[in-house]
Amino acid sequence: MDYKQYFEKAKQASRNLISLSKDITDAVLNDLAEALVANTAEILTENEKDLAKMSIEDPKYDRLKLSASRIADIANDLKNVADLNSPLGKILSDKTLDNQLHIQKVSVPLGVVGVIYEARPNVTADVFSLCFKTGNVAVLKGGSDAEFSNLAIAKVIHGVLDNHKINRDVLTLLPAERAATEALLNARGFVDVLIPRGSQSLINYVRENSKIPVIETGAGIVHTYFDESGDLEKGKAIIFNAKTRRVSVCNSLDCVLVNENRLNDLPALLSPLADGNVELYADEKSYEVLKSFYPENLLNQATPEHFGTEFLSLKLAVKVVENLTAALNHIADYSSKHSEAIISEDANNIAKFLNEVDAAAVYANASTGFTDGAQFGLGAEIGISTQKLHARGPMGLEELTSYKWVVRGDGQVRK
Repeated sequence: MDYKQYFEKAKQASRNLISLSKDITDAVLNDLAEALVANTAEILTENEKDLAKMSIEDPKYDRLKLSASRIADIANDLKNVADLNSPLGKILSDKTLDNQLHIQKVSVPLGVVGVIYEARPNVTADVFSLCFKTGNVAVLKGGSDAEFSNLAIAKVIHGVLDNHKINRDVLTLLPAERAATEALLNARGFVDVLIPRGSQSLINYVRENSKIPVIETGAGIVHTYFDESGDLEKGKAIIFNAKTRRVSVCNSLDCVLVNENRLNDLPALLSPLADGNVELYADEKSYEVLKSFYPENLLNQATPEHFGTEFLSLKLAVKVVENLTAALNHIADYSSKHSEAIISEDANNIAKFLNEVDAAAVYANASTGFTDGAQFGLGAEIGISTQKLHARGPMGLEELTSYKWVVRGDGQVRK
């Protein structure tokens, strides 16, 4: 198949977006929110076809699964994006030089944004909304696992675009076949930036093979450290929420670090997890304490590979550390630089943790489950960037812009 035609049309469509007003853009997003809800039955029918191809035990199953409430949540996110101010056309810098040249630094779209993702049909709507609001064309390559779901959502999007007489190529959903991925990785000159969303293996593959600049949305190997001064009731609620709220997402908790002076509180701290059917992989010290309290069928002795693992399931590693310094060292060794948290009542320890941990999001006395574009007030997100160039953390509207220099003169020439 000749994929070049897709990319040529996408590049041309990016020029069409420049002239759209904010009113039209917001109207499209609000109409799309209503259309998704109105087409819930059809979308769920197509989603069931995808679910039938995947084992319910697969960690990706929960990400793939749609429901009426999840579609309503997607629609609400679209409305939230519509309500946000546009980041385009912002004057980031404004100065007049001695030679009277007037120079402004102005925010502009990235252009054509490519996104490669796995079994996450919500990404189809989320990415479109954020790209459309920021004047970017979205070229999407979903996985075969979510093929029917993605097509159903894209059909609704194209229908709304048609109703508004807007070039439907502002959203391009490439075929689910692997060859489309290879073509997108090599679409230099057509696609301006590529964002992978999915497993670490997918992210690594895109980074190593793309001819296009890549923004990594990395895997989440997430820790929470329970400090010597940690409040037990806060800790119980935070750890339970961070682990069980939704286990298949990247902000889900993977490892609890416990100060050794709170070892006797460990059974109470982790007791809610047993009700949530969470399987623990405990180091030697924590295992000895937990074996008399935690359900035997859910308690295992940890091996080295359990630390530094993104479980994406009801599994959790537990390790006892001597102090805050030891916790910081463990996180530095194993973190994927996504989200890390401390539970503490010691202001100095909190400040040290927040200052020294190298991650896109750092928390004190709160669940890492909040690392999410909508939760951060961004409306929705295109991904959680764990790198440091251009964008870091939840990527919303502003992270989908670049800038250009606008220079106004009156006949000046350089000597």
